[in-house]
Amino acid sequence: MITHNLGYPRIGSYRETKKTVEAYWAGKISYDELTRVGKEVRMRNWQLQKKLGIDLIPSNDFSYYDHVLDICLTVGAIPKRFSSLESKNDKGMLDLYFAMARGYQNEGKDITAMEMTKWFDTNYHYIVPEFYKNQQFRLSSFKFLEEFTEAKNSGIPTKTVLLGPVSFLLLGKEKESGFDRLDLLENLLEIYIEMISRLKKQGVEWIQFDEPYLVMDLSEKQKRAFIRAYSIIREKHPWLKVMLTTYFGELGDNLEMIMLLNTDAIHIDLVRSPSQLPEILSAIPSSITLSLGIVDGRNIWKNDFKKSLDLINKAVEKIGNERVMLAPSCSLLHVPYDLDLEASSNNILNEIKPWMAFAKQKTEELVVLKKLSLEDWNDEVQKIYKQNQSILSLKMKSSLIHNEDVKTRLAKADRMGRPVRTKFALRKEAQKEVMPLPDFPTTNIGSFPQTKEIRSLRAQLKKNEITKEQYNLSIRQEITKTIRWQEQAGLDVLVHGEFERNDMVEYFGEMLNGFAFTKNGWVQSYGTRCVKPPIIYGDVSRPRPMTVDWIAFAQSTTEKPVKGMLTGPVTFLQWSFVRDDQPRSETCKQIALAINDEVRDLESAGIRIIQIDEPAIREGLPLRKKEWDEYFDWAITAFRLACAGVKDITQIHTHMCYSEFNLIMDKIAELDADVISIESSRSQMELLDAFSEFKYPNEIGPGIYDIHSPRIPSKDEILGLLQKASKLIHPEKIWVNPDCGLKTRGWAETKIALTNMVKAAEELRR
Repeated sequence: MITHNLGYPRIGSYRETKKTVEAYWAGKISYDELTRVGKEVRMRNWQLQKKLGIDLIPSNDFSYYDHVLDICLTVGAIPKRFSSLESKNDKGMLDLYFAMARGYQNEGKDITAMEMTKWFDTNYHYIVPEFYKNQQFRLSSFKFLEEFTEAKNSGIPTKTVLLGPVSFLLLGKEKESGFDRLDLLENLLEIYIEMISRLKKQGVEWIQFDEPYLVMDLSEKQKRAFIRAYSIIREKHPWLKVMLTTYFGELGDNLEMIMLLNTDAIHIDLVRSPSQLPEILSAIPSSITLSLGIVDGRNIWKNDFKKSLDLINKAVEKIGNERVMLAPSCSLLHVPYDLDLEASSNNILNEIKPWMAFAKQKTEELVVLKKLSLEDWNDEVQKIYKQNQSILSLKMKSSLIHNEDVKTRLAKADRMGRPVRTKFALRKEAQKEVMPLPDFPTTNIGSFPQTKEIRSLRAQLKKNEITKEQYNLSIRQEITKTIRWQEQAGLDVLVHGEFERNDMVEYFGEMLNGFAFTKNGWVQSYGTRCVKPPIIYGDVSRPRPMTVDWIAFAQSTTEKPVKGMLTGPVTFLQWSFVRDDQPRSETCKQIALAINDEVRDLESAGIRIIQIDEPAIREGLPLRKKEWDEYFDWAITAFRLACAGVKDITQIHTHMCYSEFNLIMDKIAELDADVISIESSRSQMELLDAFSEFKYPNEIGPGIYDIHSPRIPSKDEILGLLQKASKLIHPEKIWVNPDCGLKTRGWAETKIALTNMVKAAEELRR
């Protein structure tokens, strides 16, 4: 029995990767300095895993931006519009890599970034590969080889992690009609075979092929593609130890096909789907080793050794110790680096800290589970086991978790059923009377740039270097200045800028009961964007108003409508580490009731537009269609609970971004928001085809410029996108807005882009 990791957090213990990449973009450090820090992060990860006792350590799981983008560059899947940026030296290729992710606007060149979307049902975003008919691939980057050699030269033999060829194709998009991207498999496999050959020369033994699509609903053609891919890999490299890695769900009806792939090991996710183990044990050939994903790679709660040992023992009884491997359920990319880095000043966090495990602790849990399963029950290990069971028992009884008032309120809401509003057409007329707006009304999604000065203000307040009164005064000045600028720019519906907010979930969670927060619990969301997900440990309630004072102040400074800005219940759920002692649906509806308290208070304060952001509603969708109806039943109910009871004249907005929505348009419509703003700029309004075909009944604001790219769209570019939208959606339904909040952008670019946006809307009105 051996232990192994599927992947380790690549941002570093103190976000070193993020900081150095951003410094490199800003021209503050050299290429050599950037790559030096990257090597240090990789080396620390390898050495830590070795020290803790992991038998098989991964390499090529590090990335400066995104592992899917890494493969795009490696196999030469570089969109033609970037061809002028290609280079023969390493620095030039890294610059190309970043340009593909962020776009490029320099030296007379203006190149749009590649599309970005969610990695299955996580809050991680990947860069979407672009494919063309008869596309040829070529080996353009040797990162996979360099990192394996780097570890080997340091005395750490590793398994190389590669995104599998079939999942790589399925994660991408055809950028021209008349072909299926799976038709490119033969061309792509030539490069994978070459990669394996180069690794062989360096002495690789295991290669981990990540094929997460194997837990999805697959067509017959897709299943044949998997069989073809791995038969060719086995034929060309019969010596290779192939580990096929699946995660985020069950193998289900793909099991029979997977057992035909002639791999040496298969990894399964027993955290998401422990019930699949008996069927797999009955079907697995004697030639295949089974990797058990028994430590949760996506949540931060301590492993229940008893439950894990039950699963391990079932596998060992059936196939023997020598054919069992132990691993996290998925890459540890999705959890923070090390619980030991957390300070002891937070009272709630101190109380729940014994219940938790971050990447380092999860790695330790694997090693302990191996010893326990091999009956290596020395005094130290036995003590660890007893402590584990005692902590979990105390957690379940803790008064921190349970609030009977919250449970009673939710039970009452459940008995009343899903809230229903007046029909949209009647609401629209009522809203027009109190809030006349022009055609193509312009607005911002929510946040404006969070400058160093703003971040410094928050830091000073936390350190008690300024008083609360001084802080509030400074924030009000920023709000007033931002309101004045929006008026001058000609925006129709204004926002207060969210200068008081650190993060759209963390800010609210800090004021809700049932939430706790870390100081160093960072995880990668996309590129250099890192977040500290809240920890939902108990029943959720709102003790006092959270935004009313700020929004009411902003509204008092202008005659134009100001939006109240809130985060939706599903997004709270998806972007948090959620308690594991009750159904997620119950936690989500508790959050919805807390948000509804805030919505009612905003409405009472005279706010006529309230935006409840749900960027994660698609992200939370189960990977298997058979589970969709159950999910939508409680997710839609939660959104409607959040805005239940508002008057017809109160306009409810929502916002969604960076996911594929085409298949769920009817469910989005069931949310019954008056206006939905949605990301569509990176896909050149491709998403709006779905809104058009479905005949979306309410109003929609297609995001008309990509705020995650530093490039500034021209007025004519925005106008072209709006004209395209107007052919697909009735013009009376269209709002004009960016595709997301602007907190990560600078003021100079923001002002130009929003001014261009307003001018485009004005021209379209004419």
